Amino acid sequence: MSETTTDLHSLDEPEGGVPHVIVEEHELLDAAAAIAAGEGSVALDAERASGYRYGQRAYLVQVRRDGAGSFLIDPIACPDLTPIDEAIGAAEWILHAATQDLACLAEVGLRPRQLFDTELAARILGLPRVGLAAVVEHYLGASLAKEHSAVDWSTRPLPEPWLRYAALDVEVLGELRNLMGVDLAMSGKSEWARQEFEALLSWTPTERSDPWRRTTGLASIKSRRGYAIVRELWYARDAIARDRDISAGRIASDKVLMEIAHAGPTSVAELPQGHRPIARYGRQWVAAVRTALDLPEAELPERVVRSDGPPPQRSWADKNPRAAARLTATRTLLTAFAAEHTIPIENVCSPEPLRRVVWSPPADTGEAGFVEALRAEGVRDWQARIVAPMLAEAFAAHP
Repeated sequence: MSETTTDLHSLDEPEGGVPHVIVEEHELLDAAAAIAAGEGSVALDAERASGYRYGQRAYLVQVRRDGAGSFLIDPIACPDLTPIDEAIGAAEWILHAATQDLACLAEVGLRPRQLFDTELAARILGLPRVGLAAVVEHYLGASLAKEHSAVDWSTRPLPEPWLRYAALDVEVLGELRNLMGVDLAMSGKSEWARQEFEALLSWTPTERSDPWRRTTGLASIKSRRGYAIVRELWYARDAIARDRDISAGRIASDKVLMEIAHAGPTSVAELPQGHRPIARYGRQWVAAVRTALDLPEAELPERVVRSDGPPPQRSWADKNPRAAARLTATRTLLTAFAAEHTIPIENVCSPEPLRRVVWSPPADTGEAGFVEALRAEGVRDWQARIVAPMLAEAFAAHP
């Protein structure tokens, strides 16, 4: 695998300087024409305002292609980037951590036909650190500053140091892709990566059911009515955040919501004191509590949600000792394979589909049966063909 030297040089200035931010339609069309005339893969990135704004929309889009150069596009001023999408056409996208950006890029009209994810490639290649700065250091022997990664990208105008950072992010991707492509081929992992990248083309964010159940401190609530109060407070906060376009955490922390839930106020005067978010949105909090208190018993949320999957693994030894033994045996083989091929075990097979197949095995517990069972759980073909023989061996050892 490619190695870096110990002497790092700092990447401080984009080639050709910091690009002008595109905010006009005619500038966007000019950029599209230049990108269409370029050649090879296209590097893309997006900057969001997570932690500052509601949702995950893009506030800056970066595009770079050989023969065209780099472009910084303001998707607030130019919300339809279809001309860029058409200019890219079927060319390969290069992204780092694609699942962070695909959804917000699709919102502005950008959808890949093929892609290469440098972060996912780094995982498959077994790099110890897979952040962009670490991968740049490993392959290019350079340091890439990341101090602006968590800033408020909805700020206007965007400061030049931020724009410099954004332009450098896409400038390094092309060279990384080429070097990583060589390493994937040399390590026999090109097909693994190809299938992983292809799966990303149809990836969509997972919609969590009952997102309020992730509220920190929920376990301290001991009644279904209390759960209803937390739920209504969570959705009240979400509505405020959406209306004000501010991240929910900046409206009120989970700790504040739990304090209100434990108090159960039915009037503004009964609200806990000492927190500005409680006083500022007092009427909304009280309305949420009253809604929960007025719910009939039948409409209260259950404290424990029944799952269609296997029981918690800690209970397997008691409920089904053979399944527990089979899972342990399979994981032992998986661990050895991952170590031999320098790849994280979760990239060979995610824990959840493996548990499901072990707990509810197919009628055919040979390799072919397990390949089909794993595929049915969303496991990629290359992964299924590696894990199926391990499952067959584990089931044979523990019939």
